[in-house]
Amino acid sequence: MIVIFLGPPGAGKGTQAKHIVERYGIPQLSTGDMLRAAVKAETAIGLKAKAVMDAGNLVSDEIVAAIVEERIEAEDCAEGFLLDGFPRTVRQAEMLGGILAKKGREIDVVIELQVDEGALIERLRTRIQETKARGETPRADDNEETFAKRLGVYRDETAPLIPFYADQGKLRSIDGMAPVKTVSSEIEAILDPISTTK
Repeated sequence: MIVIFLGPPGAGKGTQAKHIVERYGIPQLSTGDMLRAAVKAETAIGLKAKAVMDAGNLVSDEIVAAIVEERIEAEDCAEGFLLDGFPRTVRQAEMLGGILAKKGREIDVVIELQVDEGALIERLRTRIQETKARGETPRADDNEETFAKRLGVYRDETAPLIPFYADQGKLRSIDGMAPVKTVSSEIEAILDPISTTK
């Protein structure tokens, strides 16, 4: 079962990803983790990525796609996997489609967590206030300016994946503003039938 998660920052993808990993026993593949693992393992593509990052540059789509390709050949991905943070753009989605086609595999479903951006900013403000009330320092990226930038990047680069996958009949949208357990139940209603046919 191959699943892709879409949704803006703060939509609760991380929480739901943990639930999917536990329930269905498939690994969650996050681009950042895969990059770090490839660099640490000093694979050919990992060394390439390290050179780019050491120079302070962004890793190209080609390198990210190659790292994903290398990672999904691992044994723990034989039964499927959950992709989080990849693809980020339509170009990356096309590359992923090509990688999977070569292996005779395809994406089963793309789950989009739909959220209200205004409510997300309110959530962020509450989190910052609660952190400060506990006498702790908020995370460096827990500020409205950074968050607004990340939302903008999502809208510009990643949101076009929604019609891209909808056209392929792969997209399922869920109300990400619902309580966590409700969201989990809706995800299960989508994934349970797929997992039993695999």
